[in-house]
Amino acid sequence: MTSYTYILTEKKGHVFSIILNRPSERNAMNTQMIFELSDALTKYEDDPDARCAVIYANGLHFTFGLELQEVAGALLEERRSLFTPNTINPWDTGETKRVRKKPVICAVHGFCLTLGIELMLACDIGLAADKTVFAQLEVQRGIPPFGGATIRFVRTAGWGNAMKYILTGDTFDAKEAYRLGIAQEVLPKKDLLPRAFELAEKISAQAPLAVQASIANARKALEEGQVPAISELFSITIENLKSPDGQEGVRSFLEKRAGVFKGK
Repeated sequence: MTSYTYILTEKKGHVFSIILNRPSERNAMNTQMIFELSDALTKYEDDPDARCAVIYANGLHFTFGLELQEVAGALLEERRSLFTPNTINPWDTGETKRVRKKPVICAVHGFCLTLGIELMLACDIGLAADKTVFAQLEVQRGIPPFGGATIRFVRTAGWGNAMKYILTGDTFDAKEAYRLGIAQEVLPKKDLLPRAFELAEKISAQAPLAVQASIANARKALEEGQVPAISELFSITIENLKSPDGQEGVRSFLEKRAGVFKGK
C-alpha cells in the first residue's frame, strides 16, 4: 500500500484502490487531498497492469466535501487550477489536457456531500451503503457546484430533480440517490466494498481495449452527440478485432470458454 498524506493506494492483481484517508476531518478535501487524488488517478491511468479502480474512504464518512475556506483561499491567491495540465482531474471538468480512459467504481457511505456526489457522478459506476446521506451544498455557501453537478447531476437525474437539490442544498438518502441514477446499487454497508471489488474483478477480466473503447464511445455520444459516436463505431470494432485480445475473444467464443485477455 502506498501512502500520500491523505490518500492511500493499493493494487491487487489488476484492481487499483484509491482510498480517501483523512477520517479525523471527515475526509473533507483540502488542496493537498485534491492534489493527491489527482495524482493517484494519474498513477492508475499510467499503470499498464491496472484495469479497474475502486475509490472509497476510511472512517465514518465518504467525504464532507470541500474544505471551503482553505481551498477558496488557495484558488483566489494563486488564481490557477488545482491540477497540472497532464494529470487526471477526478471531476473531469476540463481543466487538464488528459481525459480518464480506464473504468472507475465509486463506493460511498456515511455523508457524501458536494464534491463527493460530483466525484461519484464522474466515475463509471456508483455504489452506496444504505444509510448514506447525500447533499449538494455549494449554493448555500455562495458558489455554484464546480465539480460538474450542473452538468452530470442534471443529465443523470433530469432538470427538475437535480435543481431541487442543487438549489436548496436539501439532504437525500441512498434510496433517492438510486432513484435519481446517482447510485447504481444500494447495499448494507458490510456488503459495500465486497460488491465494489467483485465488480472491479469482473471488469478487469474483460479485454481492456474493449472496455476503454466502450467508455470512450459512450463519452463521445454524451459530449458530442450520437452521430459522431456512431460514425466511429465500425472503425473501433475493426481495431479491436485485429488486436490479440480481439482474436482471443473470437477464439474463446468459438471454444465456449471464458476469454483470457492480456491487454493488447
